[in-house]
Amino acid sequence: MRPTLRQLEYIVAVHQLGSFSLAADTLHVSQPSLSSQIAAVEADLGVRLFKRGRGGTQATAKGLECVHRARRILAEVENLRSVMTSTLPFGGRLRLGVLPSIGPYLLPQVMHSLHRDQPELRVIVREENTLSLDEGIRNGRFDAIISTPEDHPNTRQHPLFTETLWVAVTPDHPIAALDRVGGTDLTGQRLLTLDTGHRLARIVYGLAGLSGGIVSDDYEGTSLDSIMLMAATGAGVAVLPDLFARRQAIHRKEVVVRPLVMPDANRGISLLFSADQPADESRDHLIGAIRDAARLLDLAVSEPS
Repeated sequence: MRPTLRQLEYIVAVHQLGSFSLAADTLHVSQPSLSSQIAAVEADLGVRLFKRGRGGTQATAKGLECVHRARRILAEVENLRSVMTSTLPFGGRLRLGVLPSIGPYLLPQVMHSLHRDQPELRVIVREENTLSLDEGIRNGRFDAIISTPEDHPNTRQHPLFTETLWVAVTPDHPIAALDRVGGTDLTGQRLLTLDTGHRLARIVYGLAGLSGGIVSDDYEGTSLDSIMLMAATGAGVAVLPDLFARRQAIHRKEVVVRPLVMPDANRGISLLFSADQPADESRDHLIGAIRDAARLLDLAVSEPS
């Protein structure tokens, strides 16, 4: 016999109240019935969940583990019930994954728009790298992700906008004297980028091949801030996406930021859903909110076909 949801509720209540009698009163059942149900779980699992003493009822080590897991199970069941009965978009809770290089600059306006139109919709945002986002959309941890579409095959993809790339160098670097940077300006230069868990790294490797630049193997950044700061030390030329460059890097005194003008010096950003998630109006509303926010940031928005 497996523990039922009701039995899990009994276990959590006894732990919270520290008393079988108080738990029974709170749950409106008789104490013998509650005690019998918990005893049945203990017999089935082969462990003792609670011990009684003068100070009240306390969970054993195994009992604490059971309580922690029971709480998660009951919370998920409650979420399931809410999703199934809710008339709100995404069942009232949108779990959104986003690249760290995009989230802080794009999402505030998106959240404002969603809250204005659907004030009861709860949006949970997680910033993760490309590989983690792909894992999350496939195992159901995310309802949707904002990422580079090439890294998420077999998903439903909705283009949002295209980001151009910029470079950041020390003020005394020869590139700092240029208005914009072409491929020949990167010849022989050491390029700094994120680790290979990010699409940006693969783009930079491609640009290095086209320009004759060299991707640094001495340092792989875990954030755009880190590679920008490495560029400030003179370690090389940091390659940065447009949003970060214009909203963050351009205001730093220790580096000079210039637009990169050469083929493939850009990355496309899409909103992606799992392949088995049906299309509905809530999806279209989310896409529209993100595209509107991108327009306000002067990004090259992918217009609906």
